[in-house]
Amino acid sequence: MTSINTLSIDAAGLSAASTAYQARQAIRRGDWVKHTSGLAARNAQGNIAILPAALASDFLRFCQRNPKPCPLLAVSEPGDPMLPTLGQDVDIRTDVPLYRVWKKGVMVDELSDITPLWRADLVTFVLGCSFSFEHALIEGGIDLRHVKEGKNVAMYKTNIQTVAAGPFHGPMVVSMRPMSAANAIRAVQITARVPAVHGAPVHLGDPALIGISDINKPDFGDAVDILPGELPVFWACGVTPQAVVMAVEPEFCITHAPGYMLITDLLNSDLSLA
Repeated sequence: MTSINTLSIDAAGLSAASTAYQARQAIRRGDWVKHTSGLAARNAQGNIAILPAALASDFLRFCQRNPKPCPLLAVSEPGDPMLPTLGQDVDIRTDVPLYRVWKKGVMVDELSDITPLWRADLVTFVLGCSFSFEHALIEGGIDLRHVKEGKNVAMYKTNIQTVAAGPFHGPMVVSMRPMSAANAIRAVQITARVPAVHGAPVHLGDPALIGISDINKPDFGDAVDILPGELPVFWACGVTPQAVVMAVEPEFCITHAPGYMLITDLLNSDLSLA
């Protein structure tokens, strides 16, 4: 298997202009095993949570009660790995660059193909991702440092608690992008139009107010510099279910690795309210 984070966009033959289908095929072949920020930029990306059917109803209610971190894009039938509502030939077993396998709240493996683990009782949840509004921010003239530097976005656990459903509970995870105050205002306006991919930020400014003790040490993703005159701007993040898995400790589940998303055929422009 190709080692993680060794492939450049040129080496894989992919770019922001690639189609979602091209990106998924490259991911399925193992030609792209890195984060997907900036890839197939016009298309919506999705966070993944795969759970046994016995937990699916409670997790569905958890998502419905927490639409900021867990905006639902699709739910599969039990045992069906295909997601036709999200695009051509979307196979959840192979089309995410990197998966995490969890047992009793502990990550036990990272894999680029979960076909050997597939079971007839597994249900896939696809949640909206903030990578999907980044294209609109960039088109709006807002530079994103992690994209410019080729990094994964910085993500943090917070003291903001989700609304529980059945056994599911835990802290909200947020993604952070530094920007000037003027750009932060513009970013609020742009992202508020797309609640299907987390919508407007949940916090701006002092990280300590939401329980982040060291902004330079994200829980997931890569740290980026916050320059003088910039604010850290925080959006609810679809990695929240992974923090919930750590808290709830279900017997078995599978998620994406943070930043390694499912790229769908849905267009970001189709998710906007205006």
